[in-house]
Amino acid sequence: MIAGIILAGGAGSRFGGPKQIAELGGRSLIEHAVAAMSAVPAIERIVVVLGAHADIVRRRADLGGTEIVVARDWREGIAASLRAGIGAVTGAEAVVIALADQPLITPQVIAAVLDGIDSTRPAARATYDGEPGHPVLIKRELFGEVATLRGDAGARDLLDRAGVATVECGHLASPHDVDTRDDLAAIGGQMKDSAQVRG
Repeated sequence: MIAGIILAGGAGSRFGGPKQIAELGGRSLIEHAVAAMSAVPAIERIVVVLGAHADIVRRRADLGGTEIVVARDWREGIAASLRAGIGAVTGAEAVVIALADQPLITPQVIAAVLDGIDSTRPAARATYDGEPGHPVLIKRELFGEVATLRGDAGARDLLDRAGVATVECGHLASPHDVDTRDDLAAIGGQMKDSAQVRG
């Protein structure tokens, strides 16, 4: 089984509130992430990890058929959300991890990183013009080490030590994330420009 994990536990302090439910293009940021993950047929389970604002996000976002896990220790940082997500899918062969505040990540990017499961390496990650980003694929052999992570550093050091396959995705999507309301407005402008080009 391949599982998807969407990390959405942060407080959004720079945004000024629960950015997970901020609207962009007619749906919330977290709904964009769920839609992208749900559109990849190889992913059989999707776990959404909430933390700060968990009750608000549950009430106001349509999380579809995903499984919701709450990281009670979310204040610790992203490692707490990673541990909670991995702990919910321990039987998976591998997981693909995405962030709820990157609404321009497409199903094509997730599928491209998922192809890294055929690599001999224990993990794969998207890069954008050579810069490491998300989503990230982690195989079961690293789950135990993910469970030992602490703080707000995420899994980057672990992946570097273990040996991560890189998948260039700069031609497929933009990795821009939403930290502030200005970011949200800028990404909204990008989406409108793209729609006009397609039209």
